[in-house]
Amino acid sequence: MNTTVLTHPDDWLSWAEAHREALNGTVALHGGMGAGKTTAVGYWLRVLGSHDRASSPTFALVNEYAAPAGPIYHFDLHRLDRPEQVAAMGFEDYVASGQPCWVEWPDRAGELLPETASEVRIEVGEDGCRKVTFVGPHR
Repeated sequence: MNTTVLTHPDDWLSWAEAHREALNGTVALHGGMGAGKTTAVGYWLRVLGSHDRASSPTFALVNEYAAPAGPIYHFDLHRLDRPEQVAAMGFEDYVASGQPCWVEWPDRAGELLPETASEVRIEVGEDGCRKVTFVGPHR
């Protein structure tokens, strides 16, 4: 586990580059409303070569972004209550695809989230900076 304080938006690019390998897998993305999860995804997309603009998938549940190595999936499970609802959207098929799957509100997926998923926690500091903690596999 390592923690980094990001004081400038461009710090996300350096952080993402350093964690590129983990970002190519499933990532459980934790943080409260307004913590910067979707903003982080925007920077991650740039590091992985996507020209797409990140947007919150709150209502769509999943956004698909084009990247040189294939699609990147960005989930927002906030509106779901149970793992059964997550399963009904085909979540396991997305994860089994081997493409990056970045999951906001991952607790809603329960045991559907693979044991190999990395975990990223974002907290907002009093001065507006972001404290980002990276954890290897979340279980």
